[in-house]
Amino acid sequence: MSELAFFIDYSRCIGCQACVHACEECDTHRGRSLIHLETIERRDSVQTAPQVCMHCEDPICAQVCPADAIKQTAEGVVQSSLKPRCIGCSNCVLACPFGVPKYDGDADQMMKCDMCYDRTSTGRRPMCATVCPSGALAFTTIEEIMQTRQGRAVNDWQFGDQHVRTKVFVLVPTEVTRVNVAVIPLSSLRRSQPPPVPYDVAALLEGQ
Repeated sequence: MSELAFFIDYSRCIGCQACVHACEECDTHRGRSLIHLETIERRDSVQTAPQVCMHCEDPICAQVCPADAIKQTAEGVVQSSLKPRCIGCSNCVLACPFGVPKYDGDADQMMKCDMCYDRTSTGRRPMCATVCPSGALAFTTIEEIMQTRQGRAVNDWQFGDQHVRTKVFVLVPTEVTRVNVAVIPLSSLRRSQPPPVPYDVAALLEGQ
């Protein structure tokens, strides 16, 4: 039997925000939620997606930290910055391909999901996975996931030339073995994007 792992099934998310509120109750987070519930194509869909830290095997956030404030446990969990060391430079915020770390001005510290390390290190489920009513967030074994879900659990990501392997798995269609994220060079955007055209709000209203 495999060890317990964290799984995200975005197709099951119902946007209830139970995970967000449960995360706020964790004592180590000081009443702050470290989960972001993203809305996908708000104009055309009600689909939502919980975003937790993916806990990269070789975390870029730790690599770019000039103060060596971001540590990874022996189990592969990437933790929030160490407050005595964090200088609030936000390098980690800018470098993360998943957009997870957030700088908290009140705490003067980068804070992020640590997979409820105080719980998972003792075999208990993270708070978010405990309360998720639809099973979009799960903390179980790969065997259990494969028996109860459709698709494939992957933890390989490709961001342009950068290959990222994560501790957290995502459920995807069976034919997918790696999630490829297209990266558009900023230089090409600057060349091809036309200058913004100002519009007259009054004229738009008169046309209704």
